[in-house]
Amino acid sequence: MLALPESVHDEFVDRARDGHPLEICGILGGEYESNGRSEVRSQYAAENVAEHPRTRYRIDPEEQLEIFDRLEDRGEEIVGFYHSHPQGPPHPSETDAADATWPDRSYVIVSLDPVSYTHL
Repeated sequence: MLALPESVHDEFVDRARDGHPLEICGILGGEYESNGRSEVRSQYAAENVAEHPRTRYRIDPEEQLEIFDRLEDRGEEIVGFYHSHPQGPPHPSETDAADATWPDRSYVIVSLDPVSYTHL
């Protein structure tokens, strides 16, 4: 289960609106618990460097490492990742599911049609 504060949810919905029609992405920081419950404290926006950013997302590996360092400096852990589906529902695509490779971490998908989200 993922505990997601409304303020963090609002931050990435606002980013999704601002980034439309491209997918936006980022990393969720907070307290990770191996029992399946994690608490999000913050979100770290990342640039989408995918070749086709209207339908895919990719975080640059160097930027990802920089974000991991910031998380560590703040005493946070990697809780999960997020991205948007600007043109459709928050259901994971086959690519989304295949790319969800961090065990026990959440993958949140934000949709703007209507505003909603889901996580893997």
